Amino acid sequence: MTNLPLAENPVSFARQHLLDWTDLQFADWLRQQGERPFRGKQIWRWIYQRRESNFANMSDLPAKLRAALADHFVVFQDTVVHAEQSPDGTEKLLIRLASGGEVECVLLRDGDRRSICVSSQVGCAMGCVFCASGLDGVDRNLTRGEILEQMLRLQTRLPGNERLSHIVMMGMGEPLANLTNVLAALEMARTPEGLGISPRRITISTVGLPAAIDRLGNHGVAYNLAVSLHAPNDELRNQLVPVNQKIGLTAVLEAADRYFQSSGRRLTFEYVLLGGINDSRHCAAQLTKLLRQRSALLNVIPYNAVAGLPYRTPSPQRIAEFRQTLLQAGINVMFRQRKGSEINAACGQLRRNRQAIAK
Repeated sequence: MTNLPLAENPVSFARQHLLDWTDLQFADWLRQQGERPFRGKQIWRWIYQRRESNFANMSDLPAKLRAALADHFVVFQDTVVHAEQSPDGTEKLLIRLASGGEVECVLLRDGDRRSICVSSQVGCAMGCVFCASGLDGVDRNLTRGEILEQMLRLQTRLPGNERLSHIVMMGMGEPLANLTNVLAALEMARTPEGLGISPRRITISTVGLPAAIDRLGNHGVAYNLAVSLHAPNDELRNQLVPVNQKIGLTAVLEAADRYFQSSGRRLTFEYVLLGGINDSRHCAAQLTKLLRQRSALLNVIPYNAVAGLPYRTPSPQRIAEFRQTLLQAGINVMFRQRKGSEINAACGQLRRNRQAIAK
């Protein structure tokens, strides 16, 4: 584990968080400054592509505009209070938000891929019993700017000749419970003036909120959808994912099917493998019945143990047996390589451990 240098100190609330401003809002402000609309795209490119957060360094802008920007706005308003790097290259940041609360985000290196995992809420209300993110419930939704700032913070960890390639909304929180701000942030992430990441390389993860899945399907931009199952039947899922008691697996799967029909994107189903709980051959067989007729990828994730919780990583033998059952049934399955276990890389672990130390 390597601790990394921290970011600059928090800024005053006297200036606005520019990342929260939409194109239309910013264009209106620029008109008030007597500037032409093209300046907006020019400034976005400086921030998102040239990784510049100091307006004074935006050399092709008029000096008067640079001064006005510095007086009215800030690009980074939050503070990196802790950063860790694993030997496998995974980096995790704990960010203290200027508006209150702390969230985590992760940079993962895998070959040429530079993927980031970003939070959408402070805490989580879904109550998954094995997840550190929701142990204290949810405090609030993140703003558009707070989501985008995580992306930019992670981008600064890359050398100049590397760029982000994939975004996964799978950090702290339930993205579909904050869908308006998540979609607003991803809109900027995918535009040419922003990070320029194709929707085909952006994934939104959810425990399965049918109405929100339908809303996402009607949005008009086909992002990848990853549905966290974690159990092959309602009885077990009700125990592991309490929100399922009000929804049920059938409704979740039917909503996922509708999303596939509207988007044309192959679905991904996530399954955290918990030792002695959902890792049996019987569970694997039940899972095959749910997924056999669906055009989907099953992503199986051996559990990253969380201090204070009674759940454990399955044994290599149980993992192998689970995999064999799925493959024999013809399921398209991938077992995710565990990354960042040395740095508390599971959602919410770093924040919770730091809070425990502070106490």
